[in-house]
Amino acid sequence: MKTSFQKIIEILFCSFLLFFSSLHAVCLAQKPKEEFNILLIHVDDLGWADIGVLGSDFYATPNIDRLAAEGILFTNSYAAAAICSPTRAALLTGKYPARTGITDWIRAKFQGGSGMALPDEFEENPGKEWKTPKNQGFLPLEEITLAERLLQYGYTNLHVGKWHLGEEGHYPEDQGFHFNVGGNDLGQPPSYFDPYLPQNPVEYYEFKNLPPRKGGEFLMDREGDEVVAFIQNQRDRKFFIHWAPYAVHTPIMGKAELIEKYQQKQKGNQGNPVYAALVESLDQNVGKVIEELERLGLTKKTMVIFTSDNGGLIGNPKQPVTNNFPLRSQKGYPYEGGIRVPTVVKWPGKIAAGQVSDTPIISMDWIPTILEYLGEKSQNEILDGQSLVSVFQNPDQNIQRDFFWHFPHYRGSDVVPYAIVRSGDFKLIHYFDGSKAELFDLKNDPRESQNLINSNPVIADQLMRKLEKWFAETNARLPVRLE
Repeated sequence: MKTSFQKIIEILFCSFLLFFSSLHAVCLAQKPKEEFNILLIHVDDLGWADIGVLGSDFYATPNIDRLAAEGILFTNSYAAAAICSPTRAALLTGKYPARTGITDWIRAKFQGGSGMALPDEFEENPGKEWKTPKNQGFLPLEEITLAERLLQYGYTNLHVGKWHLGEEGHYPEDQGFHFNVGGNDLGQPPSYFDPYLPQNPVEYYEFKNLPPRKGGEFLMDREGDEVVAFIQNQRDRKFFIHWAPYAVHTPIMGKAELIEKYQQKQKGNQGNPVYAALVESLDQNVGKVIEELERLGLTKKTMVIFTSDNGGLIGNPKQPVTNNFPLRSQKGYPYEGGIRVPTVVKWPGKIAAGQVSDTPIISMDWIPTILEYLGEKSQNEILDGQSLVSVFQNPDQNIQRDFFWHFPHYRGSDVVPYAIVRSGDFKLIHYFDGSKAELFDLKNDPRESQNLINSNPVIADQLMRKLEKWFAETNARLPVRLE
C-alpha cells in the first residue's frame, strides 16, 4: 500500500522540480562545499535521561544508543526553551526565541489560536501584579528557515510530524518545504492510533497530508514509513528531512504488546510502562530509517542529527510520566531537567565514532553548522548559534560564549516569568515578579540543590548585567507591573 508521500509525489514532483529548479537558478546559485543529505530528528518532549547512553534504567533505546556509539554524544546540549514552539522556531531560524517573539507554546486554532503579537500587546493575569507579553502566534514568513536556505543548494525538503508554528498560511510548505506530512497547528496528536482522532472529533484535529491508512496503526510506525518512502524516492538527489516525531508528547499511549513487556520489567528511576512503550516505538522507527539509509548506501552521505525540543515531562509526581534524574525538575521549568536534552550527531567519515562532548551547545547551532559544511558564511545577518564543526573534530574544544533563555509568562500555579543566563559553569535564574533569584554552580552542583545567590553576590551581579545587556540586544519583550 502506498504511503501519502508516494501518492502525492507522482502528481507533484515534476511541477515542484520545475519550479524550484527555476528558483535555484535565480537565487544565489551557490555551489556547496560538500554534497550531503541532512536528516534532522527533532523529538517532542524527550527527556535528557530518557535514552540508555544517558542513564535510562528502564527504557529500551538500542537504535538511539547505536547512533551515539557511531557518532558524537553531547551531554550538555540545551533546547532554546523549556517548551516546544519557541525551541522549534529557534532551531529553524537560528535565532533566540526572544528575537522571533515566540516565547511560549502556540495555541492551535481549536484552542483559540494566538495571532500576531504587537510590541505593545500584553496579557493580564488575574490575581497577578504583572502583565506579560502576548506570545507571537506563528513563525513569520519573513524569517528565513533552514529549509529555505537549502533551496539554493538544490535540496528537496520534507517535513514529517509536528510543526506547531502557526495556522494555515504558516505551514511547512509556506516555509521552504516541498512536502509536508502531518504538520499543522497541532501541538500534540489527538491519538497515536489510526485514524488519529479524539473521541469527539472536530475539524481542526485533522493532520495535514496524513489521511488514515490502516485502522489501529501506530503513528510512529506511519511516520517512519513516510520518511523511508521519501528516502527511497530521493536516493539520487540531495534531501533535507525535518522529522519532528509527535512522540513522546501526551497523550501517553503505546502498543499493547510493548506496554505488557514493560509491565513485567522491574522499575528503576523510571517506571511508566506506557511511556516506555512510546519511547521504544520512537526508537524502533529511528532504527528503521537509519537501516534504510544503510541499505541504500547513503550513510556516509547523510548527516544525522538527533535532538529534543525540551526536557521530559514528569507531570503528576505520584504517577510520573518520566524521571529526569539526576537533573532537577521537568519540561516548562527553568532548571536543567526542563532545558537540557539528549543530542547525538552521526556522519561517518566526518565525525569519528564513539565521541562524547561536554561542550555546551544549543538549538540555534544547527544552521551555522550546516552552513559551514556548505561553504557559506553568514553576511551581516543575525544568527545566535555557532558552528559545531570544530567540536565534531575535537570534542574537548569548548566554545567560549554565554547562553540565554527567556520565558516572560506565567504557567500553572508555580511558574512565574523568568529569564536565565549560563556563563561558564554558573547559571542565574532571574524571576521578573521579584521572587528571589537563584544561582547555581553546575560543575559542582549539577542537580541545582544549593542556591548561591547570597554567598556569591559578585558573580550574580555580573550575570544579571549580562542578562540585561542581552535583553537590549534581542529587543526582548519583558513583563510590566500593573499600575
